[in-house]
Amino acid sequence: MPGYTKYSETDPRYAMSYMEEGGTKKDACYKKVKARYDVWPSAYASGALGKCRKVGAANWGNSKK
Repeated sequence: MPGYTKYSETDPRYAMSYMEEGGTKKDACYKKVKARYDVWPSAYASGALGKCRKVGAANWGNSKK
């Protein structure tokens, strides 16, 4: 389904999910998690991707200290 996105237009992650050269949508969380993990896809990377999308890319990876 071309042009499909799971984010609404009011969601801040929508602006970060533009089409890349490969023709698939990649959001900011996808890029941040893929850069951090050497093996892609893996169970650890998939879990981190879910956690990132839950809190938002701007807040993911920040320490609580």
